[in-house]
Amino acid sequence: MPGHRGGRGLIVETLAASGAYLAAVTIVFTFLMPVQNLFFPEYPSRASLLFLPHGVRILTAWLLGPRAIVALLPGVALLFLYVAGWNTFAPTRLAGIAVVVCAAPLIFEALKRLGADIYPHPGRTPCWICVMGVGAVTSLVSAGLLNLLFGNGFEDWLALFIGDVFGLFFLMLGLLFVFRWLDRRRT
Repeated sequence: MPGHRGGRGLIVETLAASGAYLAAVTIVFTFLMPVQNLFFPEYPSRASLLFLPHGVRILTAWLLGPRAIVALLPGVALLFLYVAGWNTFAPTRLAGIAVVVCAAPLIFEALKRLGADIYPHPGRTPCWICVMGVGAVTSLVSAGLLNLLFGNGFEDWLALFIGDVFGLFFLMLGLLFVFRWLDRRRT
């Protein structure tokens, strides 16, 4: 995991992470949700079944560790503000923001302290299955806590979990293709 880069580095990390998060949110709400609503018009949950922002949260936490909390906070807060309006400042919504930005970094850190450091390191091949596993566990935890906070039922929890896991998987797959394409262009 890269070392601390000071204030300027944190600003760049925050702009990159929150910018990527908001870009993923825009893709979900502008393109994916309308398509989902065409195929599943009767589905009672408003959750996306392909929630790319979860992938951004997981990959940001994997790359930045605990600094991901600060880096993701503006993007997550803006999403909550967009969805809930001024109700974002209700205690349950603020707690929801805390859950969303803290869950993945805390799980990565817990694994590290338990001897399973899966953060990226120079010269070590990333364990993508491990990152997916952390993404699934993070989704179980965060979707469960969000459902408790907002009083939602099992169907909403299941939709959040499915959307998070598929969002992470397809974001990672998409990034793999983009990086391979860029690598081929360089050679």
